Amino acid sequence: MLEILSTAVVELDAQGRVRTMNAAAENCLDTGRERAFGSPFQDLDRIPAVLTQAISATASDQRNRHLRECRLAHGWYDCNIKAMPDQHLLLEFYSLKWQRQQNRLQQREVQTGMMELLRRNLGHEIRNPLGGIRGAAQMIAAELHGGELGTLAELIMREVDRIDELLQRFGQPELQLNPVDVHWVLRETADLLLVESAQSVKITHDYDPSIPRINADATALRQLFLNLARNAFQAGATEVTLRSRVEHDSALLQPGISSVVRLEIDDNGCGVPESLRGLLFMPMVTSRRNGTGLGLALAQQIAAAHNGLLTYEPLEPGSRFTLKLPLEPVHD
Repeated sequence: MLEILSTAVVELDAQGRVRTMNAAAENCLDTGRERAFGSPFQDLDRIPAVLTQAISATASDQRNRHLRECRLAHGWYDCNIKAMPDQHLLLEFYSLKWQRQQNRLQQREVQTGMMELLRRNLGHEIRNPLGGIRGAAQMIAAELHGGELGTLAELIMREVDRIDELLQRFGQPELQLNPVDVHWVLRETADLLLVESAQSVKITHDYDPSIPRINADATALRQLFLNLARNAFQAGATEVTLRSRVEHDSALLQPGISSVVRLEIDDNGCGVPESLRGLLFMPMVTSRRNGTGLGLALAQQIAAAHNGLLTYEPLEPGSRFTLKLPLEPVHD
């Protein structure tokens, strides 16, 4: 019966050694049962100290415990630790994959909503003085028609119109979807970063060659990736890894689409201050003195326009930004 459960189950003997585990536990802990059998549980790879301590406490006082959001080898899990007869312990791990992705999608809606609110308010505040500038320039151009100053006034009018057009487009990416090789976009991003960093950043490419072309806007994706790559360089990174994988069982991202392309940018820079991590994709949030706080917000807008999701994860050292995009058949 244990084998058909999606819940990961591990039984420990009185000495804290692995006695039995099901297939879900093998996936959760990223280890085979043959390898784990008879080994102290705390000796398995990537077992957090808080879990080891809770297991020891339960073995000592025989009181059941519940731990929230434990980071294990295959992701985040809630954990139940239950005392059993003969001093044995039963560990149950419940995956938080869907819950965390749902939370991230909800956060994306808040983030993109904030960007839209900023766009409307910013547009209103800027258009008011722009209208006055354009009106004054129009009067000057009419008075000085044909003269050099009149030409300059017409130039002011054209530039005001251009700023007004940019305000209308700000925060509303209009995509031109075409079959796109995401690896080509990533390689182009890497080339641009090497030029901007004067070859001071080592870039590693780790791609899944089986990933087909997807429907996307290559220019928008390049803007997104280049923003992330520049952030890594400005954070002092000397190594950047660009990675692509296919991830299955991701129907929550878009109904009817069970697979996604997962694109990751890892760096070994100084990372993001913990106080900003929960607000990272909100507009006007930045840790740099000269930063605008719009780059990551716009990147999330581009991801959302593709029905995708952009997330952040801290590394030791550095950062990982992950873009997930629906993997749909492309018809040329």
